[in-house]
Amino acid sequence: MEFLSDYGLFLAKVATVVVAVLILITAIVSAAQKDRGDQHGDGELRTRKLNDRYRRLKESLQSRLMDDEQRKQWEKSEKKRRKAEQKAQKQHAKAAGHTPQDADERKPRVFVLDFHGDIKASDTDMLRQSVTSVLSVAEAGKDEVVVRLESGGGLVHSYGLAAAQLDRIRNRNINLTVCVDKVAASGGYMMACVADRIVASPFAILGSIGVVAQLPNFHRLLKKNDVDFEVLTAGEHKRTLTVFGENTDKGRQKFLDDLEDTHVLFKEYVGERRPGLDIAAVSNGDIWFGKRALDVHLIDEVMTSDEYLESACDRADVIVVGFHHKRSLAERLGFAASTAVEQSFWRIVGTFRNQNIQ
Repeated sequence: MEFLSDYGLFLAKVATVVVAVLILITAIVSAAQKDRGDQHGDGELRTRKLNDRYRRLKESLQSRLMDDEQRKQWEKSEKKRRKAEQKAQKQHAKAAGHTPQDADERKPRVFVLDFHGDIKASDTDMLRQSVTSVLSVAEAGKDEVVVRLESGGGLVHSYGLAAAQLDRIRNRNINLTVCVDKVAASGGYMMACVADRIVASPFAILGSIGVVAQLPNFHRLLKKNDVDFEVLTAGEHKRTLTVFGENTDKGRQKFLDDLEDTHVLFKEYVGERRPGLDIAAVSNGDIWFGKRALDVHLIDEVMTSDEYLESACDRADVIVVGFHHKRSLAERLGFAASTAVEQSFWRIVGTFRNQNIQ
Protein backbone atom coordinates (compact mmCIF):
# COMPACT_ATOMS: atom_id res chain seq x y z
CA MET A 1 0.00 0.00 0.00
CA GLU A 2 2.85 2.41 0.82
CA PHE A 3 4.45 1.65 -2.56
CA LEU A 4 1.19 2.39 -4.38
CA SER A 5 0.79 5.63 -2.44
CA ASP A 6 4.32 6.77 -3.30
CA TYR A 7 3.82 5.73 -6.91
CA GLY A 8 0.57 7.66 -7.13
CA LEU A 9 2.21 10.75 -5.62
CA PHE A 10 5.05 10.47 -8.12
CA LEU A 11 2.61 10.24 -11.03
CA ALA A 12 0.68 13.24 -9.73
CA LYS A 13 3.89 15.31 -9.62
CA VAL A 14 4.87 14.23 -13.11
CA ALA A 15 1.38 15.01 -14.41
CA THR A 16 1.57 18.49 -12.84
CA VAL A 17 4.88 19.22 -14.55
CA VAL A 18 3.58 17.87 -17.87
CA VAL A 19 0.45 20.04 -17.67
CA ALA A 20 2.56 23.12 -16.89
CA VAL A 21 4.83 22.43 -19.87
CA LEU A 22 1.82 21.80 -22.10
CA ILE A 23 0.22 25.12 -21.11
CA LEU A 24 3.50 26.97 -21.73
CA ILE A 25 4.00 25.40 -25.17
CA THR A 26 0.39 26.01 -26.14
CA ALA A 27 0.66 29.68 -25.14
CA ILE A 28 3.85 30.12 -27.18
CA VAL A 29 2.41 28.41 -30.26
CA SER A 30 -0.85 30.38 -29.99
CA ALA A 31 1.04 33.65 -29.76
CA ALA A 32 3.18 32.71 -32.76
CA GLN A 33 0.12 31.78 -34.80
CA LYS A 34 -1.64 35.01 -33.85
CA ASP A 35 1.36 37.10 -34.88
CA ARG A 36 1.64 35.13 -38.10
CA GLY A 37 -2.04 35.62 -38.84
CA ASP A 38 -1.66 39.38 -38.36
CA GLN A 39 1.32 39.49 -40.72
CA HIS A 40 0.20 37.16 -43.47
CA GLY A 41 -3.47 38.03 -43.83
CA ASP A 42 -6.13 35.58 -44.86
CA GLY A 43 -4.11 32.45 -45.58
CA GLU A 44 -3.89 30.32 -48.69
CA LEU A 45 -6.82 29.04 -50.75
CA ARG A 46 -6.61 25.32 -51.47
CA THR A 47 -8.86 23.19 -53.65
CA ARG A 48 -9.00 19.46 -54.30
CA LYS A 49 -11.22 17.60 -56.75
CA LEU A 50 -12.78 14.56 -55.10
CA ASN A 51 -13.78 13.03 -58.44
CA ASP A 52 -10.09 12.49 -59.23
CA ARG A 53 -9.41 11.02 -55.80
CA TYR A 54 -12.22 8.49 -56.06
CA ARG A 55 -11.20 7.64 -59.63
CA ARG A 56 -7.60 6.99 -58.56
CA LEU A 57 -8.76 4.75 -55.73
CA LYS A 58 -10.96 2.76 -58.11
CA GLU A 59 -8.26 2.44 -60.74
CA SER A 60 -5.66 1.41 -58.17
CA LEU A 61 -7.85 -1.42 -56.90
CA GLN A 62 -8.88 -2.49 -60.40
CA SER A 63 -5.26 -2.77 -61.53
CA ARG A 64 -4.42 -4.97 -58.55
CA LEU A 65 -7.23 -7.38 -59.39
CA MET A 66 -5.87 -8.10 -62.89
CA ASP A 67 -3.09 -10.31 -64.12
CA ASP A 68 -0.15 -8.78 -66.01
CA GLU A 69 -1.66 -9.14 -69.47
CA GLN A 70 -5.03 -7.76 -68.46
CA ARG A 71 -3.36 -4.87 -66.66
CA LYS A 72 -1.36 -3.90 -69.76
CA GLN A 73 -4.47 -3.88 -71.94
CA TRP A 74 -6.46 -1.95 -69.37
CA GLU A 75 -3.72 0.67 -68.87
CA LYS A 76 -3.46 1.13 -72.65
CA SER A 77 -7.21 1.69 -73.01
CA GLU A 78 -7.26 4.08 -70.04
CA LYS A 79 -4.39 6.08 -71.53
CA LYS A 80 -6.29 6.37 -74.81
CA ARG A 81 -9.46 7.43 -73.03
CA ARG A 82 -7.67 10.15 -71.03
CA LYS A 83 -6.06 11.53 -74.17
CA ALA A 84 -9.47 11.77 -75.80
CA GLU A 85 -10.85 13.59 -72.77
CA GLN A 86 -7.94 16.04 -72.68
CA LYS A 87 -8.35 16.74 -76.38
CA ALA A 88 -12.04 17.46 -75.93
CA GLN A 89 -11.31 19.79 -73.01
CA LYS A 90 -8.71 21.71 -75.04
CA GLN A 91 -11.11 22.14 -77.93
CA HIS A 92 -13.75 23.42 -75.55
CA ALA A 93 -11.28 25.85 -73.96
CA LYS A 94 -10.37 27.28 -77.40
CA ALA A 95 -13.96 28.26 -78.03
CA ALA A 96 -14.28 32.04 -78.20
CA GLY A 97 -15.68 33.45 -74.95
CA HIS A 98 -18.12 31.79 -72.59
CA THR A 99 -21.61 32.00 -74.02
CA PRO A 100 -24.79 31.13 -72.06
CA GLN A 101 -24.83 27.89 -74.03
CA ASP A 102 -21.34 27.03 -72.68
CA ALA A 103 -22.56 27.63 -69.15
CA ASP A 104 -25.51 25.31 -69.71
CA GLU A 105 -23.17 22.56 -70.94
CA ARG A 106 -20.99 22.82 -67.84
CA LYS A 107 -21.43 20.09 -65.27
CA PRO A 108 -22.90 21.15 -61.94
CA ARG A 109 -20.35 21.76 -59.21
CA VAL A 110 -20.51 20.70 -55.59
CA PHE A 111 -18.28 22.80 -53.32
CA VAL A 112 -17.29 21.01 -50.10
CA LEU A 113 -16.43 23.06 -47.00
CA ASP A 114 -15.25 21.67 -43.64
CA PHE A 115 -16.07 23.04 -40.19
CA HIS A 116 -14.61 21.53 -37.02
CA GLY A 117 -16.00 23.48 -34.10
CA ASP A 118 -14.50 24.10 -30.68
CA ILE A 119 -16.13 26.05 -27.87
CA LYS A 120 -15.20 29.37 -29.53
CA ALA A 121 -16.10 28.26 -33.08
CA SER A 122 -12.54 29.14 -34.06
CA ASP A 123 -13.03 27.81 -37.61
CA THR A 124 -15.49 30.62 -38.36
CA ASP A 125 -12.88 32.88 -39.94
CA MET A 126 -11.76 30.16 -42.36
CA LEU A 127 -15.42 29.34 -43.07
CA ARG A 128 -16.15 32.99 -43.82
CA GLN A 129 -13.37 33.17 -46.39
CA SER A 130 -14.37 29.87 -47.98
CA VAL A 131 -18.01 30.97 -48.28
CA THR A 132 -16.94 34.29 -49.82
CA SER A 133 -14.81 32.48 -52.40
CA VAL A 134 -17.51 29.97 -53.31
CA LEU A 135 -20.24 32.61 -53.61
CA SER A 136 -18.08 34.48 -56.14
CA VAL A 137 -18.34 31.57 -58.61
CA ALA A 138 -21.31 29.38 -57.59
CA GLU A 139 -24.43 29.50 -59.75
CA ALA A 140 -27.84 29.54 -58.09
CA GLY A 141 -30.10 26.69 -59.14
CA LYS A 142 -27.24 24.64 -60.54
CA ASP A 143 -24.36 24.37 -58.06
CA GLU A 144 -24.45 23.08 -54.49
CA VAL A 145 -22.48 23.66 -51.29
CA VAL A 146 -21.87 20.77 -48.88
CA VAL A 147 -20.59 21.48 -45.38
CA ARG A 148 -19.03 18.62 -43.45
CA LEU A 149 -19.87 19.79 -39.95
CA GLU A 150 -18.58 18.49 -36.63
CA SER A 151 -19.31 20.45 -33.45
CA GLY A 152 -20.70 19.98 -29.98
CA GLY A 153 -21.46 23.69 -29.65
CA GLY A 154 -20.02 26.49 -27.57
CA LEU A 155 -20.39 30.25 -27.14
CA VAL A 156 -23.72 31.61 -28.38
CA HIS A 157 -22.36 34.67 -30.17
CA SER A 158 -19.55 32.69 -31.83
CA TYR A 159 -21.88 30.04 -33.23
CA GLY A 160 -24.42 32.68 -34.15
CA LEU A 161 -21.80 34.23 -36.45
CA ALA A 162 -20.82 30.82 -37.87
CA ALA A 163 -24.48 30.06 -38.65
CA ALA A 164 -24.83 33.48 -40.28
CA GLN A 165 -22.04 32.55 -42.70
CA LEU A 166 -24.12 29.57 -43.86
CA ASP A 167 -27.17 31.83 -44.10
CA ARG A 168 -25.25 33.77 -46.77
CA ILE A 169 -25.32 30.65 -48.96
CA ARG A 170 -29.02 30.07 -48.41
CA ASN A 171 -29.82 33.74 -49.08
CA ARG A 172 -28.17 33.43 -52.51
CA ASN A 173 -30.53 30.54 -53.41
CA ILE A 174 -27.66 28.07 -53.68
CA ASN A 175 -28.57 24.60 -52.47
CA LEU A 176 -26.91 23.89 -49.11
CA THR A 177 -26.42 20.43 -47.61
CA VAL A 178 -24.89 19.74 -44.20
CA CYS A 179 -23.32 16.34 -43.53
CA VAL A 180 -22.82 15.27 -39.91
CA ASP A 181 -20.74 12.15 -39.26
CA LYS A 182 -20.26 12.49 -35.49
CA VAL A 183 -21.95 15.42 -33.77
CA ALA A 184 -23.88 18.63 -34.46
CA ALA A 185 -25.29 19.62 -31.10
CA SER A 186 -26.31 22.94 -29.55
CA GLY A 187 -24.40 25.60 -31.55
CA GLY A 188 -23.47 22.88 -34.02
CA TYR A 189 -27.13 22.22 -34.71
CA MET A 190 -27.75 25.97 -34.93
CA MET A 191 -25.42 25.86 -37.94
CA ALA A 192 -26.81 22.61 -39.37
CA CYS A 193 -30.44 23.78 -39.34
CA VAL A 194 -29.61 26.48 -41.90
CA ALA A 195 -29.20 23.81 -44.61
CA ASP A 196 -31.84 22.86 -47.13
CA ARG A 197 -30.96 19.26 -46.29
CA ILE A 198 -29.25 17.64 -43.30
CA VAL A 199 -27.60 14.25 -43.74
CA ALA A 200 -26.25 12.38 -40.71
CA SER A 201 -24.61 9.02 -40.03
CA PRO A 202 -26.61 6.40 -38.08
CA PHE A 203 -25.08 7.23 -34.68
CA ALA A 204 -24.31 10.92 -35.11
CA ILE A 205 -25.47 13.10 -32.21
CA LEU A 206 -27.99 15.83 -33.09
CA GLY A 207 -30.04 18.38 -31.18
CA SER A 208 -29.25 19.75 -27.72
CA ILE A 209 -31.37 22.82 -28.48
CA GLY A 210 -30.85 24.53 -25.16
CA VAL A 211 -28.66 27.05 -23.34
CA VAL A 212 -26.39 26.46 -20.36
CA ALA A 213 -24.17 28.67 -18.20
CA GLN A 214 -22.11 27.73 -15.18
CA LEU A 215 -19.54 29.49 -13.03
CA PRO A 216 -17.97 28.91 -9.61
CA ASN A 217 -18.37 31.37 -6.75
CA PHE A 218 -15.61 31.90 -4.20
CA HIS A 219 -17.38 34.48 -2.06
CA ARG A 220 -17.71 32.28 1.05
CA LEU A 221 -14.06 31.21 0.78
CA LEU A 222 -12.93 34.84 0.59
CA LYS A 223 -15.23 35.84 3.44
CA LYS A 224 -13.88 33.00 5.59
CA ASN A 225 -10.37 34.38 5.08
CA ASP A 226 -11.41 38.00 5.66
CA VAL A 227 -10.91 39.02 2.04
CA ASP A 228 -13.25 41.66 0.64
CA PHE A 229 -14.14 41.77 -3.06
CA GLU A 230 -15.99 44.74 -4.48
CA VAL A 231 -17.81 44.99 -7.80
CA LEU A 232 -18.53 48.54 -8.94
CA THR A 233 -20.94 48.99 -11.85
CA ALA A 234 -22.83 51.75 -13.61
CA GLY A 235 -26.08 50.18 -14.72
CA GLU A 236 -28.32 47.89 -12.71
CA HIS A 237 -27.70 44.81 -14.81
CA LYS A 238 -24.07 45.37 -15.78
CA ARG A 239 -23.08 42.43 -13.56
CA THR A 240 -25.72 39.93 -12.47
CA LEU A 241 -23.57 37.03 -11.25
CA THR A 242 -19.88 37.19 -10.34
CA VAL A 243 -17.18 34.69 -9.47
CA PHE A 244 -15.87 36.43 -6.35
CA GLY A 245 -18.67 38.71 -5.20
CA GLU A 246 -21.82 37.82 -3.26
CA ASN A 247 -24.57 36.89 -5.68
CA THR A 248 -28.13 37.98 -4.97
CA ASP A 249 -31.45 36.35 -5.78
CA LYS A 250 -32.33 39.35 -7.93
CA GLY A 251 -29.12 39.04 -9.95
CA ARG A 252 -29.60 35.29 -10.24
CA GLN A 253 -33.14 35.73 -11.57
CA LYS A 254 -31.98 38.31 -14.12
CA PHE A 255 -29.32 35.85 -15.31
CA LEU A 256 -31.95 33.11 -15.67
CA ASP A 257 -34.21 35.48 -17.60
CA ASP A 258 -31.36 36.21 -20.02
CA LEU A 259 -30.75 32.48 -20.49
CA GLU A 260 -34.43 31.89 -21.18
CA ASP A 261 -34.51 34.72 -23.71
CA THR A 262 -31.46 33.25 -25.47
CA HIS A 263 -33.23 29.89 -25.57
CA VAL A 264 -36.30 31.51 -27.13
CA LEU A 265 -34.13 33.13 -29.81
CA PHE A 266 -32.44 29.76 -30.47
CA LYS A 267 -35.81 28.03 -30.89
CA GLU A 268 -37.09 30.77 -33.20
CA TYR A 269 -33.93 30.52 -35.33
CA VAL A 270 -34.27 26.76 -35.74
CA GLY A 271 -38.02 26.92 -36.30
CA GLU A 272 -37.70 29.51 -39.08
CA ARG A 273 -35.18 27.38 -40.98
CA ARG A 274 -36.90 24.02 -40.41
CA PRO A 275 -40.61 24.89 -40.43
CA GLY A 276 -41.64 21.21 -40.51
CA LEU A 277 -39.98 20.59 -37.15
CA ASP A 278 -42.04 20.33 -33.96
CA ILE A 279 -39.79 22.77 -32.13
CA ALA A 280 -41.59 22.38 -28.79
CA ALA A 281 -40.87 18.64 -28.80
CA VAL A 282 -37.15 18.90 -29.54
CA SER A 283 -36.07 22.09 -27.76
CA ASN A 284 -35.70 20.67 -24.25
CA GLY A 285 -31.92 20.30 -24.53
CA ASP A 286 -32.09 16.57 -25.28
CA ILE A 287 -30.01 14.83 -27.96
CA TRP A 288 -30.94 12.23 -30.59
CA PHE A 289 -28.80 9.75 -32.49
CA GLY A 290 -29.01 9.67 -36.28
CA LYS A 291 -31.92 7.28 -36.78
CA ARG A 292 -33.89 8.76 -33.88
CA ALA A 293 -33.13 12.26 -35.17
CA LEU A 294 -34.73 11.28 -38.47
CA ASP A 295 -37.90 10.20 -36.65
CA VAL A 296 -38.30 13.66 -35.07
CA HIS A 297 -37.28 15.46 -38.31
CA LEU A 298 -34.06 16.96 -36.98
CA ILE A 299 -32.41 15.53 -40.11
CA ASP A 300 -33.60 14.54 -43.58
CA GLU A 301 -31.62 11.39 -44.33
CA VAL A 302 -29.38 8.84 -42.61
CA MET A 303 -26.17 8.62 -44.61
CA THR A 304 -22.45 9.23 -44.09
CA SER A 305 -20.71 12.13 -45.80
CA ASP A 306 -18.62 9.63 -47.78
CA GLU A 307 -21.74 8.06 -49.27
CA TYR A 308 -23.24 11.43 -50.12
CA LEU A 309 -20.12 12.83 -51.78
CA GLU A 310 -19.36 9.63 -53.66
CA SER A 311 -22.84 9.69 -55.20
CA ALA A 312 -22.43 13.41 -55.95
CA CYS A 313 -19.34 12.60 -58.06
CA ASP A 314 -21.60 10.77 -60.52
CA ARG A 315 -23.57 13.94 -61.31
CA ALA A 316 -21.17 16.82 -60.63
CA ASP A 317 -17.61 18.05 -60.22
CA VAL A 318 -17.00 17.80 -56.46
CA ILE A 319 -14.39 20.27 -55.20
CA VAL A 320 -13.11 20.63 -51.62
CA VAL A 321 -12.44 24.29 -50.79
CA GLY A 322 -10.57 25.59 -47.76
CA PHE A 323 -8.19 28.26 -46.47
CA HIS A 324 -5.05 27.26 -44.61
CA HIS A 325 -2.22 29.08 -42.90
CA LYS A 326 1.26 27.76 -43.60
CA ARG A 327 3.07 26.98 -40.36
CA SER A 328 6.60 28.17 -39.86
CA LEU A 329 9.29 25.75 -38.70
CA ALA A 330 8.98 27.06 -35.14
CA GLU A 331 5.21 26.55 -35.20
CA ARG A 332 5.54 23.01 -36.58
CA LEU A 333 8.08 22.14 -33.88
CA GLY A 334 5.90 23.71 -31.22
CA PHE A 335 2.82 21.85 -32.43
CA ALA A 336 4.73 18.54 -32.51
CA ALA A 337 6.07 19.14 -29.00
CA SER A 338 2.62 20.11 -27.75
CA THR A 339 1.09 16.95 -29.22
CA ALA A 340 3.82 14.74 -27.74
CA VAL A 341 3.45 16.28 -24.29
CA GLU A 342 -0.34 15.94 -24.42
CA GLN A 343 -0.13 12.28 -25.42
CA SER A 344 2.38 11.60 -22.64
CA PHE A 345 0.11 13.28 -20.13
CA TRP A 346 -2.88 11.12 -21.05
CA ARG A 347 -0.72 7.98 -20.94
CA ILE A 348 0.32 8.89 -17.40
CA VAL A 349 -3.26 9.63 -16.39
CA GLY A 350 -4.39 6.34 -17.93
CA THR A 351 -1.68 4.42 -16.07
CA PHE A 352 -2.64 6.08 -12.79
CA ARG A 353 -6.30 5.21 -13.32
CA ASN A 354 -5.41 1.61 -14.07
CA GLN A 355 -3.38 1.41 -10.88
CA ASN A 356 -6.33 2.75 -8.89
CA ILE A 357 -8.71 0.26 -10.52
CA GLN A 358 -6.41 -2.64 -9.71
